[in-house]
Amino acid sequence: MVGLEVVSFDAEGTLVNQDFAVAVWEKGIPQLYAKSRGISYEDAVREVFRQYEEVGEDRLEWYDIKYWWRRLRLPGDWRDLVERCLDKIGLYPEVPEVLEKLHGRYRLIVVSNTAREFLEYMLRDLSQYLEAVFSVTSDFREVKKSPKTFLKVCRIVNVEPSQVIHIGDHPRFDYEVPIQAGMKALLIDRKGTRSGPHVIRDLRELLERLQEMDF
Repeated sequence: MVGLEVVSFDAEGTLVNQDFAVAVWEKGIPQLYAKSRGISYEDAVREVFRQYEEVGEDRLEWYDIKYWWRRLRLPGDWRDLVERCLDKIGLYPEVPEVLEKLHGRYRLIVVSNTAREFLEYMLRDLSQYLEAVFSVTSDFREVKKSPKTFLKVCRIVNVEPSQVIHIGDHPRFDYEVPIQAGMKALLIDRKGTRSGPHVIRDLRELLERLQEMDF
C-alpha cells in the first residue's frame, strides 16, 4: 500500500442510495408518460419498462435522460422532474464523516457509470471533498467501466494505477476491473451477502483498512 495517493469511489450504492434514481426512472417518468397518454399508471409502468428493456443497459442511450425524453415524447423539461425528486437524494449515513477524515490525506475522486447530469445533483453535498468526478457514460462514452476506463482516469489525475484504490458495490466493475487495471480495490456490500478480505460493509471499514494496510 506504499504510495497510495488516490481513493476512488463509485457513486450509487457506495456514496448515495438508489432512492433518487428510483424516483426519476421508475416512478417519475412513468407518471409523466401516463399523464401524457391518458393511460393508467400501471399501464405506463409496463410500457416504459418494456422500452427500457428494448434498449438495454449495454447501450449509451440507457443512461441518457434526454434520449428517453425524446423517445417517450414526455412533456416539459427533464430538469423539472429531477428538481422535484431532489429530496430523494440520500447519502449513506457515514459518508460525510468518512470523506471528511480522508480529505487532505488522500485525493478523492468518483468514477461512476451514472450520467453526469445526475452525478452533479447526487454529489452536490460532497463537492468540497472531491477533486474530480468522472462519468464513464458521459465523459468516455463507454457503457461500463473497463480497465481502459480506469487507466484513462489515472492518466488524467496523473497517478500510477498502483497508487489508487477504488471502492464500489459491483463485484465485476468495481472490484475485478480495477484490479485488472493494476489498482487496489475493495467491494462494499451493505446488505451483508458477501464475505472475504476484499469486502467491507460500509465506509467506516475503509478507514480501518487504510490504517491496517492489510488487503
